[in-house]
Amino acid sequence: MSNERRIWFNGKLRESSECMVHVASHALHYGSSVFEGIRAYETPDGTFIFRGMDHLDRLKYSAEVYRIPVPYAVEELHQACRETVLDSGLASAYIRPIISRGNCGLGVIPKDMSVVDVAIMVSPWGAYLGEDGLKNGIKACITSWNRLAPNTMPPGVKAGGNYLSSQLIGLEARDRGFEEGIGLGNDGLLSEGAGENIFVVLKGKLLTPPASSSILSGITRDTVITLAAQLDISTHETTISREQLYAADEIFMTGTAAEVTPVRQVDHMTIGAGGCGPVTRKLQDTFFGLFNGRTRDRWNWLEPVKG
Repeated sequence: MSNERRIWFNGKLRESSECMVHVASHALHYGSSVFEGIRAYETPDGTFIFRGMDHLDRLKYSAEVYRIPVPYAVEELHQACRETVLDSGLASAYIRPIISRGNCGLGVIPKDMSVVDVAIMVSPWGAYLGEDGLKNGIKACITSWNRLAPNTMPPGVKAGGNYLSSQLIGLEARDRGFEEGIGLGNDGLLSEGAGENIFVVLKGKLLTPPASSSILSGITRDTVITLAAQLDISTHETTISREQLYAADEIFMTGTAAEVTPVRQVDHMTIGAGGCGPVTRKLQDTFFGLFNGRTRDRWNWLEPVKG
């Protein structure tokens, strides 16, 4: 993310140099922040935010789980996202709203629960796992790090501290020469990637781990499941073993950053024919069709920046 553009910080747009948090910020010391990643896409009809309200509803939910008070209504934050995108001048953008505990004193339990900072940053953002990866697929590996065990930290909440797990998974994968890492749950079954949900295509059906597999139930994941139903592709939320990945016809990852990215290898084993398989391509084309006008937005997922 670039920090050159103005940032919406605690109620208004400010120069990035003015948007400061204290070194004693609770979020810095204890990871007490929640955030979202949202995309705005350039379409034939202008710039639209994709499922912004769904993301912001989840942001509010994440804050509630961690007892972080949100001083703005979801509708106010949505308007602030639109305002920040417009101010940036970007036709397509990545939007990062974040709510964090501020300088409320050291100690795991905040001494003043009301001290909270809210920021919205906007930046250009291309294909998270690379343009070639988006087209031809990436190489991934199962890492030695498991995802969060149930009833430790809530993996279904998008909190800053949760991403320490993602960093370990992703860093190990990079060290081993892969583009992305995959984490198993504490039961040894498939969970998710460092920052993406995972789908397996097997005999024309989609399989994906359920919410109980220590995943963040992604909004892009939900989008793909909905689009698959429109295409008469059945989706089954089910536990998936490691060896089922190797036997898959296709695998792809989803997320706001990753969008719909095929996986051509797992642990140096080629998946299907390698590259982007036909089911993945069909879903990918339908997903991106929402933004080029080829897929009808039946669900009102596209929210205009202007107006």
